[in-house]
Amino acid sequence: MRVLFAGTPAVAVPSLDALVAAGFDVVAVLTRPDAPLGRKRVLTPSPVAARAAELGIDIIHAAKVDAAVTARIEAAEPEVAAIVAYGGLIPRAALDIPRHGWINLHFSLLPAWRGAAPVQRALIAGDDITGAVTFRLEEGLDTGPVFGTLTEAVGPEDTAGELLERLSHSGAVLLTQTLSAVEAGKASAVPQQGEVSLAPKLSLEDGRLDWQQPALAIGRRSRGVTPEPGAWTTLDGQRMKLEPVLLRPGAQPLRPGQLALDGKAVLVGTGSHPVELTRIQPSGKKMMTAADWARGQATLESVVFE
Repeated sequence: MRVLFAGTPAVAVPSLDALVAAGFDVVAVLTRPDAPLGRKRVLTPSPVAARAAELGIDIIHAAKVDAAVTARIEAAEPEVAAIVAYGGLIPRAALDIPRHGWINLHFSLLPAWRGAAPVQRALIAGDDITGAVTFRLEEGLDTGPVFGTLTEAVGPEDTAGELLERLSHSGAVLLTQTLSAVEAGKASAVPQQGEVSLAPKLSLEDGRLDWQQPALAIGRRSRGVTPEPGAWTTLDGQRMKLEPVLLRPGAQPLRPGQLALDGKAVLVGTGSHPVELTRIQPSGKKMMTAADWARGQATLESVVFE
């Protein structure tokens, strides 16, 4: 079966590899244009574009699926399109091209967490179970009927990056199974059922830790925004990036934002019990252990995160 694959980030690469390994004829890849990365802002292909180039697959770079891009998709003559985190809307004209439609691998248990950041939002909300689904893409935001579902337990210290990595591989299997069922004429999709929640793209502000909140909420947020956009706080007006914090329910209470040492551990007060800092990156410096950073402070007890 002739497949158009649409995807951009690294979490989409296992699905592309799985479809190729399963023998599908991936006739073209649709991905976002090269983007400037690093301090030198070097134009860099997306992970999907880089992998497609290695596989010798035709690449369609597009930030928006306009008439010209739609024409290129039509020229590829796909029988079905598979989409995994492409990062753009697919208009009706393009949706109508493959006779089997577009099948989206989405990293949530729809209708929960419709949108661009489902795993991140699930972690911030404190979900114990997440997963992935394949569904028929429609013009609405992740509203189409579901073909298949898998579930994944959320570990107590899972970050969004770690959870997405696991789901990217299990989801690739699910996507391949779904397309195989479509090719065999055995696939059936059922309407979504349950409570709808939305997962808009994370902004930098979503990573700011509010020390007035309970420790559990701060821990969830720090894991949900790791690795991007990253957890952060401010000290003397300067932003400091933090790796996920650890819960310390047995520690002596501290005022929200107040720092203290407990042996070698660096603790911060919250709206409930303290949390422990793991690694910290002051503005203009490299990431370091919290203990190394604390040694550079004259009197840690006088330091208060804002």
